Amino acid sequence: MNKKKILNDPVYGFINIPYSIIFDLIEHRAFQRLRRIRQTGLSDFVYPGALHTRFHHALGAMYLMQQAIQVLRSKDVDITDEEARAVSIAILLHDVGHGPFSHALEHLLLNASHERLSLAIMRQLNEEFGGALDLCIEIFTDQYHKKFLHQLVSSQLDMDRMDYLNRDSFFTGVAEGKIGYDRIIKMLSVSDNELVVEEKGIYSIEKFLIARRLMYWQVYLHKAVLSAEHMLIQVMARTRDLVKTGAQLPISDRLSYLLKQQSDQSGDIDKDWLEQFYQVDDVDVLMALKNFCHSDDQVLKFISNGLINRRLFRVELSPTPFTAKYIADIKSRISEQYGFGNEALSYVLLDGMESNRAYDDDHEEIKIKFKSGTVLPISEVSDIHVYKGLVEKHFLFYPKL
Repeated sequence: MNKKKILNDPVYGFINIPYSIIFDLIEHRAFQRLRRIRQTGLSDFVYPGALHTRFHHALGAMYLMQQAIQVLRSKDVDITDEEARAVSIAILLHDVGHGPFSHALEHLLLNASHERLSLAIMRQLNEEFGGALDLCIEIFTDQYHKKFLHQLVSSQLDMDRMDYLNRDSFFTGVAEGKIGYDRIIKMLSVSDNELVVEEKGIYSIEKFLIARRLMYWQVYLHKAVLSAEHMLIQVMARTRDLVKTGAQLPISDRLSYLLKQQSDQSGDIDKDWLEQFYQVDDVDVLMALKNFCHSDDQVLKFISNGLINRRLFRVELSPTPFTAKYIADIKSRISEQYGFGNEALSYVLLDGMESNRAYDDDHEEIKIKFKSGTVLPISEVSDIHVYKGLVEKHFLFYPKL
């Protein structure tokens, strides 16, 4: 069987599958489920075109990795065929641990980060493939001696970020997120075992950082997107709480299992749990929401109808926390208008905080290499203000009054 297929991607055009093992991994049930996991959660409530999946993103990131390897090799960076294959597998599988609606339900449904689940899945796949992913796992966990390979997979300028900014901008139609990914990749190099950007690429990096900041507040943390995702979180929190009391709800057996048997944050993730995880995706959650529209439970029915018919809750944002008096007043008005008791109110009224840091100079910085050979972090050499600070916004989430 010919495993060197060509895929047609709407963002980059034709993508080659470079190794037969990558074809086999794409065909695996663990990867195929990414077809049923939305890349941007519920962003389509604001941007109707944002219906692309983690499957799209993983293939796109793999394509960019191939471009990066080619560029680095042209600059005499030593990357063996084995390393090229391993780093391509690492970026292909970097998001394989995402649960339904990506980040939205990550810690409620799974009780573990998607990175930790991705690693657990890689290790299980490594067993199935007879140790063929050994080097891939070393690179993914930053245990391999060539540090720049890990940076291509996970850093502030990795192929993951490069693809999701470009792809999410494409599918949402938000032009502010478009980046010069091809220019950035052509400017990549390696110095002292670290990934660097040649001096000529500094303006493309500045645009990349600005685009990332704008995409977070304009797309990922848009008020309507926050509202939809918190509604989803609250309805699934209510589902989990009811399932744990033994209530029989119209949800799939796999989803019920995950809600009862959340993976622990410590120790190895159970293989049986992973097998159930492979079978749960956006479809299970959407089916539950549709069924809950006719539920006898007041909370499940109210929030699910709101999500299915896009009657979103109100989200207020503030630079400072909301006062207890203001929250109490809102709570009283909700109770009066909708007839919710204290238990129901705990699911439909929520105050919290969202934050984003466009660039984190406390960790590994993006390095610029000058013609003189000097290497400096971009925060020290950029002509523009690099947004390093943590931006925090307090929110209050509740049904419209």
